[in-house]
Amino acid sequence: MLRRSFLALTGARALAQPRRRTTVSIIGEKFHINGKPTYEGRTWNGHRIEGLLMNSRMIQGIFDDANPETVARWKVPGSAAWDAERNNREYVAAMPEWRRHGLLGFTIGLQGGSPEGYSKVQPWINSAFAPDGSLKAPFLRRFENILNRADELGMVTIANYFYFGQDERLDSAAAIERGTRDLTLWILRRGYRNVIVDLVNECDNRSYQQESLRAPNVHKLIEMVKGIRFEGRRLLVSTSFNGGSIPSDNVIAASDFVLMHGNGVKDPNRIAAMCETVRKSAAWRTMPILFNEDDHFEFDRPSNNMRKAIESYAGWGYFDPGKNDYVDGYQSMPVNWSINTDRKRAFFAFLQEVTGG
Repeated sequence: MLRRSFLALTGARALAQPRRRTTVSIIGEKFHINGKPTYEGRTWNGHRIEGLLMNSRMIQGIFDDANPETVARWKVPGSAAWDAERNNREYVAAMPEWRRHGLLGFTIGLQGGSPEGYSKVQPWINSAFAPDGSLKAPFLRRFENILNRADELGMVTIANYFYFGQDERLDSAAAIERGTRDLTLWILRRGYRNVIVDLVNECDNRSYQQESLRAPNVHKLIEMVKGIRFEGRRLLVSTSFNGGSIPSDNVIAASDFVLMHGNGVKDPNRIAAMCETVRKSAAWRTMPILFNEDDHFEFDRPSNNMRKAIESYAGWGYFDPGKNDYVDGYQSMPVNWSINTDRKRAFFAFLQEVTGG
């Protein structure tokens, strides 16, 4: 019955999908959209921007909480209750403004991120996967809303499958494999061509309870995603590591692009050193380097993490954890998805300067 339900989600409706507008690909060290390098011909302060994927961690667009003891924490001030559909609608409504400022990529999580920004314990239950790895239809509907809008806008969705603090919501390695397989097929069978995969958020984080998601083993799941094809297509895939960490050789060798995080990196020169170290890895081959999470800002200074990433020819991702007040940040729930704070405005203004908008 469960398998028949999955086929209903991925098969019949896939046949009715419209032709997609946006295709992401990689040629050498450059990301391409619809056959052309991103930010085609663009340079900034003498540095190449063409081919980079400038992005932001917008992880909570399909968030919901099945724990009745914590769900009331996330309601918008003045509202009666938490509303996952409202959150999703407001996310989709904000996307064109992000795009106008030059944002071409964003990370969305199937298990979200901590709705408190940073958390030692995570009692909430936010997962698009049931314990056996099957997919939850309400999460998929919200995910589909975002993918459709991104496709219309010419944006790349970085889909993060698994997150520490929620990986224990799956029962076993078999459930992890089922979720990985079924979600990958769901994306492919719907014809989306604008999705790349961050399989495990910070796979070297000690909080992971599922061994198959940990750094020494995660390359096996990466290879699994690469081996899943539909009508000759597959998804581009990598996985991220803790802030300041260098991806291990097994992951670099298996990945289509290198993902890193800048959290905790207070010296911008460390960003450049990370890129240099990766390129000297024994497993290195020519491919893009992409930071998709960094909570350091100071965009008006002559040296900051974003600038150093650009100087090192790496895409960079804004991460604004914020507070639980519907005003600040892009992760702590509830999120105001608009460009509504000085910090957000500073990032998007600098992004527009760098990319040309």
